[in-house]
Amino acid sequence: MRSLRACLVGLIVAAAAAGAGANERAQKPAQEPVFRTGVETVPVYATVLGEDGRLVTDLTRDQFEVQDNGRPQPVTLFDNGIQPISIVIMLDMSGSMSGNLPTLRSAAVQMFTRLLPGDQAKVGNFGDRITLSSEFTNDENTLIRALWLDLEPGGGTPLWGAINVAMTALAHLQGRRVVLVLSDGKDTTRFSPGPPGPTLESVVRRAQTEEYMVYAIGMRSSGGPSFAFGPVGGRSRRGGLPMNDDEPDPGLRDLAAETGGGYFELTGTEKLGPLFAQVADELHRQYLIGFTAPESDGKLHTIDVRVSRPGTSVRARRNYLAPRKPQSK
Repeated sequence: MRSLRACLVGLIVAAAAAGAGANERAQKPAQEPVFRTGVETVPVYATVLGEDGRLVTDLTRDQFEVQDNGRPQPVTLFDNGIQPISIVIMLDMSGSMSGNLPTLRSAAVQMFTRLLPGDQAKVGNFGDRITLSSEFTNDENTLIRALWLDLEPGGGTPLWGAINVAMTALAHLQGRRVVLVLSDGKDTTRFSPGPPGPTLESVVRRAQTEEYMVYAIGMRSSGGPSFAFGPVGGRSRRGGLPMNDDEPDPGLRDLAAETGGGYFELTGTEKLGPLFAQVADELHRQYLIGFTAPESDGKLHTIDVRVSRPGTSVRARRNYLAPRKPQSK
């Protein structure tokens, strides 16, 4: 007799196959972009939103302006087609999330069903341990089985360690590398026995210098402040409103902003599935722009991306590590 867990997986797989992801897969497979100028071309993926929060996908090259350390740079690379992604989805399955796990698993399927032929993904969790599925794939059934059968709930919240593990898993891949993390709490590594784990600062620095994009979903507990859904702009509230214990870690907002990703915050799980679908759509509809690094000084440069169309806002990474010119002997 089939086990209850196996039956659950079968039901979820069947529902996913009938879901909206089937329409996404019908699209033309995306091609990996070619960088003509090698390491000196700085690729920047940009999300453009209108005043209503909807994606703006019809901009042209001449409507973008890019500044490097405050100096305008010619846009040498532009692509507004559907962009492939390599992504690791890291889910908080610590003790505080235990009541939401069935809904969380079902909602994450909305990401899997929207993977395109050019995409590749792993799914993982963090709690007592940090765990990842075995291989990158765009097969939704493989990812769903890992989500329901291989990930173990319970424990603390090694938040920054989990994101660091996800980046390491992506390190050998080319192109756009994305970490999508969901958590309802603050990093608890400092309270755990053993050697200290990664800090927010070290994770931000690694994402900046190695070019990772981080998306984050912050879950508030049901007793927390009022419901908020959608991108939250600006910096963290460390210097402003007080931090509550039921808040997700405000460092998630900082990390997403620095890397050009998105931060979403919500209470409850009823809109979690649509949010996963929204993130997948946004990732596929980002603009790829590029410019030639003006210096080869090996230093961290600031990037500012602007759009000339009124009523729009842009999210893009804020930094890049310039190539270092080889020293002559």
